[in-house]
Amino acid sequence: MLLLDTADIRPEDRIEVFEATVLGETGSCGVEHEPGPDGLFSKRLEGWRFGPVAMYLNSGTGMRYWQTSRHLRMDSRNTVSVLAQVAGPGQFVWNDHQQVLTASDLVVATKSAGYWERTWSGVGSNIALMIDAEQIALPDSMIHTAVPRIARSPITPLLLTHIHGLRRDADRLESDAGADDIGQATLALVRALIASVITEDRTRRAIADETLLVRVLAYIRAHLTDPDLTPARIAAVHNISLRSLYRLWEDGGLSLEQWIIRRRLEGARRDLTAPEHAHRTIDAIARAWGFTSPAHFTRRFRGAYGTTPRTWRTAAAPTTGD
Repeated sequence: MLLLDTADIRPEDRIEVFEATVLGETGSCGVEHEPGPDGLFSKRLEGWRFGPVAMYLNSGTGMRYWQTSRHLRMDSRNTVSVLAQVAGPGQFVWNDHQQVLTASDLVVATKSAGYWERTWSGVGSNIALMIDAEQIALPDSMIHTAVPRIARSPITPLLLTHIHGLRRDADRLESDAGADDIGQATLALVRALIASVITEDRTRRAIADETLLVRVLAYIRAHLTDPDLTPARIAAVHNISLRSLYRLWEDGGLSLEQWIIRRRLEGARRDLTAPEHAHRTIDAIARAWGFTSPAHFTRRFRGAYGTTPRTWRTAAAPTTGD
């Protein structure tokens, strides 16, 4: 949902309106701005809510954003933020820890950890997840310990893929009946991310067990289009046996193979009618979603939707008037 576009605001009022909007959404903070090539400040801010998780996409000219424990005292709003750079080089600073941010990086920050800042120069964009610290349900000291170690976490690529998937379809997903479930899954991945880099074995193992199904689901979504995505591969990546993997899915009331096929079919069905894929053949779309046999894809598609891929595509094609 669009929260603010400074293109609709007079140049002399843009900074004041932007800062008021950010303050209302994220709580007390400090902000400095860098003008664009035209000498003007330009920003577009979007926001969505998925149960316990708020997500923001901030795009535009360079900026510096920071929070401190003083800001926590000002509004008593203790949040944990997960930050991902979408475009343009960024930087994250926390005490003595400094990190360049690219599109393949994640960082975690929290007001209770003291001073932290994120910056970018030029034109860029950044995603932030914000979660109340009490929802994370981990000691502040544990979160602080994890901050400089997040880059080493095996959960980072899974959570990044999950975040970018949310961003691509955020408006629809926010209004979906399952929005709260999406937020709970995101929260579980953030907990797993933090726990994966701490040294306290009991807590790490407990959270790993608690979030195993969510992590497996995130891994499958990230690799859904891989033709060689097999139960054996999924089990090996998560260091569990095939029997344990199947039992995990049975406990969740799911069938692993059917879940994968269903999600692949849903993706292929969307692409078949998407204008940006109109130039692609049905076979190419099927292969892109992991179906190596056209006949197998057609049979599965008909079984799920009661029609063939070609008929579905033709029926959804826009008609042209005389």
